[in-house]
Amino acid sequence: MSYFWDSYAVIELMSGNANYAKYSSEEIMITVFNLVEIYWHAMHEYGEKEAQMIYGTYRKAVVEPDDEAFMEAIRFRKEHKKKGISYADCIGYIYAKRHGLKFLTGDRQFERLPNVEYAK
Repeated sequence: MSYFWDSYAVIELMSGNANYAKYSSEEIMITVFNLVEIYWHAMHEYGEKEAQMIYGTYRKAVVEPDDEAFMEAIRFRKEHKKKGISYADCIGYIYAKRHGLKFLTGDRQFERLPNVEYAK
């Protein structure tokens, strides 16, 4: 199984969460929006120098959704407005769905949605 990694999943892997160890050999695919969230987290947890190294590492994993995926993601966000799902998460979820990937996350908003691999 191939995965699209939510920012949550990447951050948990970096933090050493044992529940993500089994995914460590899987290819990481993220969007630039996830990369920004990862960089933000790294700046606060590890400082600027380490955050830049992390950014460089995960920059290679960035995939680019097409315009249709962006529009579908906004429709998805509108449909699930009460869940308060971020733009980045909506885009990643739709990208995964459109490319036959499981959306790997620990965000509770996705726990019961189809096409999700939920790990806490």
